[in-house]
Formats: sequence, C-alpha cells, structure tokens
Amino acid sequence: MKELIIIAALIAVYLYMIMPRLFHRPDMLPMRERFYAHRGLFDNDSDAPENSLEAFARAIKAGCGIEFDIHLSKDGIPVVFHDFRLKRVTGEEGCVEDYTLAQLQTFRLFHSQQTIPTLQQVLDLVHGQVPLLIEYKTENLDVDVCPKSEELLSRYQGVYCIESFNPLALLWYRRNKPGIVRGQLSDGFLHFREFRKLHKFPFSFLLENLMANCISRPDFVAYNIRYKNNISRRLYRNLFRGKSAAWTIKNGEQLKKAARSFDVFIFDSFVPDRL
Repeated sequence: MKELIIIAALIAVYLYMIMPRLFHRPDMLPMRERFYAHRGLFDNDSDAPENSLEAFARAIKAGCGIEFDIHLSKDGIPVVFHDFRLKRVTGEEGCVEDYTLAQLQTFRLFHSQQTIPTLQQVLDLVHGQVPLLIEYKTENLDVDVCPKSEELLSRYQGVYCIESFNPLALLWYRRNKPGIVRGQLSDGFLHFREFRKLHKFPFSFLLENLMANCISRPDFVAYNIRYKNNISRRLYRNLFRGKSAAWTIKNGEQLKKAARSFDVFIFDSFVPDRL
C-alpha cells in the first residue's frame, strides 16, 4: 500500500510538472493560424535568405504566419537572426552579441544583399498583416532580450506570440506579461551525444520531457516533429488538451503525417497547398 501511495504521488508530481497554463489563459488568437513560415519564405541561394526582410515580405504575400528569432546586439538592440554564431549565415567570426547594431548591419546574409534586420524593421514591414511567432534565443540566465523586445512589441498593433527553449524567458513573460501567449520549445535532446554529457543531462532530460513546464506554464508546446511520440508531449496534448506546434515540416508528406498529432505547423523548404 505504501508503495502504491508513493507511485501515485510521483505520477501526480510528474503531471503537475508537464501541465500547461490552465487558468487565466489569454486569447489564443495566434494559434488560429495553423501555418507559420520558418524564418520567412526563404531560399538561401536567392536574395530572400532566412530571417531577411525579403523572406518576410514573401511570407506576407503568401498570407501565412511568420516564425523568426531574436537576439540582442552588443548595444542591446533586438535583432532578427537564428544562430548564436554568425559564421554559417554571414561568414563572420563570433556571436551576434559580440557586435553593435551598426557592425551587424554591415554583414550580408549568405551571398545576398540582405542584412540582419532589427525587430523594429520587421514589425514595421509586417504591420499586422500576418501573425508572428517569435523565438527568443538565450542560453543562460540573462533574459534581457525579453523586456527589450517587449518594449517594442507592446506598441505593435498586430497578432504575435512568443516561444523559447529557455523556460526562464517564458517565466519572465509569466510574471510580467501574462496576457501574451507563450510557448515552450523542446526537442529530443537525449538523442544527441552533446546533451547526454553529465553537466547537461539533467536539464536536457527535464526539457525533453516537458518537466520545465512547471516554470514556464506554457500555452502551447513547439516540438521537433522527429520526436513527436515523446510520451510527455502526447500527454500534454491529449490529456491536458494543450496546443501543440510541429517544427519543422519539410514537405507535404510530413505535413500529412503530422496533421493528427499537432495543431500548428512551422514549415520551410516547400509551400503547403493551403497557401
């Protein structure tokens, strides 16, 4: 009997940890858009590379939502860029945070004439025409990107929601902007050797299994489509009826297979038929 009580208590704690926000939920308007173009409708061999103003303009023209990423420049300006390091996209050394905005905007995205846009430039371009799914890129305890971005977003008239792998970024929103829809990003971390290292394993385990939700209390979970059968993700969606976004859908066949398991689809490399 004692063992059963312990098991029941552990199950209850686990379910408490993975549950979404249950009360005082904001308007889930951003989740009514089912399709978000991953980093815009981009082609890195064209003049519309990922996270560029031209890629976002193409997404607006197609009438789909836009997913993009935010870092802070060295001088504290929110800029739109995916990687922590600049090398893959610009050929430059170092990280986004190592350069001022003026320096960052001298770099070209791949072989195009496009430069790294600011968050304000993107908001001015979109101007409420399509919903936005905004990912905060932060790997440590510093979540200054949240208040500095929200200062701009609070004046924006369009529909947006935010997401992050870092539950502390979502905790900032939970405490300071509870009316904004927030999403916990996750992945099958333990499938990768890097995240099985002793110093990373505990956090990787908790995040992969959505057990950091007790910190972030998300309104939706965005999960890598390759690991959609994760038991915590399935419980989150089926038991708690939590909204679930799939990343990243690469073709129509993947989209078809994901349709029953997810509510929202973040895509690139093709254009879904509905567009």
